[in-house]
Amino acid sequence: MIKAENLTKKFEDYKALDGINCTIPEGCIYGMVGSNGAGKSTFLRLITGIYRADEGRVTIDDGDVFENPAVKSQIAFVPDDLFFLNASNMDRMADLYRACYPSFDNKRYEYLTGTFQLNTKKSLATFSKGMKRQAATILAISCKPKYLFFDETFDGLDPVMRNLVKSLICQDVEERKATAILTSHSLRELEDTCDQLALLHKGGLVFESDITNLKTKLFKVQVAFKEDYSKNLFEGFDMLHFTKHGSVANIIVRGEKDEVVARIRNMNPLLLEVLPLTLEEVFTYEMEALGYAFGDVLMDN
Repeated sequence: MIKAENLTKKFEDYKALDGINCTIPEGCIYGMVGSNGAGKSTFLRLITGIYRADEGRVTIDDGDVFENPAVKSQIAFVPDDLFFLNASNMDRMADLYRACYPSFDNKRYEYLTGTFQLNTKKSLATFSKGMKRQAATILAISCKPKYLFFDETFDGLDPVMRNLVKSLICQDVEERKATAILTSHSLRELEDTCDQLALLHKGGLVFESDITNLKTKLFKVQVAFKEDYSKNLFEGFDMLHFTKHGSVANIIVRGEKDEVVARIRNMNPLLLEVLPLTLEEVFTYEMEALGYAFGDVLMDN
């Protein structure tokens, strides 16, 4: 389990993270979304022990991470800015990883390099951006760590490789009960992979939720009545959004769907239809309820 308590990091006068509190359970794929400068990379560098927190604390399995080799041996981190030894190829990098991780799985490494069709003898300097990310991902997964962290997980990957990386991460979490944290600028890249999603903005955690709960507790209702009506008709509902065009209204409601639909049906509507929401729409309306403009949060640099 990963636990952050009042986690704060400053760089001179700039506060990159400001009092983050979260708990990430074992066996979870945890997604972090946010614009440039939101604090995603800083958060990962703190929980991997690259940075020391200025305030607060981050622990993995109740142990502090910074300058703790025992905890770090359970972590593999693929940063946004990839690093490889000078003039190295994948096999040389694999030697380095074997020296650092007793759990390094040679058979898995050979299988994955074959699956991705990467030449392990070829200099990594000649690899494309996407191939380098594939190589870093293969090396991390071959270590079979308990915790896998990926910064800008799918940057530079084409759709086929993106789906392959997703399936590998999901497989590791499912089969080994590993825990993964993925960061991205794009909510759509994470919505079909993560169990939980968090939104960072200007160093703060402004929204966090379980994916299943988000998708089942918030929905859109399209409704119309014979008589004229206004938003006040729906007082007593946990309503996040209301728009009306002519006699037809669209309302975004939080709650148990069957119960909400039954209550509206008792109001004798001319039209009653429940429509699905995309995860991006769910985040948009939840953020509006918190007083944020979701689009502005993601686009703010």
